[in-house]
Amino acid sequence: MPFSSHEADRVRAVWQDLDLPGIVDVHTHFMPRPVMDKVWAYFDSAGPLVGREWPITYRADEDVRVSTLRDFGVRAYSSLVYPHKPDMAEWLNGWANDFAAHHEDCLHTATFYPEESAAAYVSRAIQAGARVFKSHIQVGDYSPMDSLLDGVWSQIADSQVPVIIHCGSGPAPGHHTGPEPIRALLHRFPSLPLIIAHMGMPEYEPFLDFALEYPNVHLDTTMAFTDFAEEDAPFPDDLRSRLADAGDKILFGSDFPNIPYGYTHALEVITGLGMGDDWLRNVFYRNAARLFGLEEQ
Repeated sequence: MPFSSHEADRVRAVWQDLDLPGIVDVHTHFMPRPVMDKVWAYFDSAGPLVGREWPITYRADEDVRVSTLRDFGVRAYSSLVYPHKPDMAEWLNGWANDFAAHHEDCLHTATFYPEESAAAYVSRAIQAGARVFKSHIQVGDYSPMDSLLDGVWSQIADSQVPVIIHCGSGPAPGHHTGPEPIRALLHRFPSLPLIIAHMGMPEYEPFLDFALEYPNVHLDTTMAFTDFAEEDAPFPDDLRSRLADAGDKILFGSDFPNIPYGYTHALEVITGLGMGDDWLRNVFYRNAARLFGLEEQ
């Protein structure tokens, strides 16, 4: 087993102490087994997009990983899939659609890539009930301003299905990462519902600015504030006071199962920020419940 009952008790204690019904984790990965195996192999090799030793703490079969999240008290989670080449996204969407149909606590996830067919299969995904999209600028190595995505962004703006977008330059910069491409994208589509993955690590400040400026831009906490991330991309001390201003725009994310530390650590570093219980309730549950229309009990 990848975790102990003691760990589950510690995780549950965090949200129980806040009188929450559980946690919403917006940033988790479930993928077709061959794809997940390749992702894990890439982490094992410390490939250039990883750049350091990165053990996978929750490497296990899919059913064990699902059970782990449920034992932790995660009420809703995502199955973030993402393509790294053409003619891959629609196949991933089919898999993710089936996964969500068999796991009612999973937010039906979809993805896209700049290709001629993108607008059509994104339309089909929205019609099929997709509740969140994943865009990985670093791995996909594409510009969000690629003209082949114009029809994608316009549909997303109209439908208001959020996009969890990895666009910061961590853990390693890409050709199109950083705040400027997203600044251009938001200038063109100011109503886009973006969730900036990893708090925009390491370009925290400009992405925090976007969240405060644009009503539909949020941030997820994935890996931010952890000891692992603080080694190479520390969150600036002078920005911490601004986290209070963004208390209704920040969502908890973990990157489960692909994290090199325990799930409890991802929670405890956030509770350790000293932002107060109501802020924590928003981050761990209420903001996501509002954004995704989840029942709050």
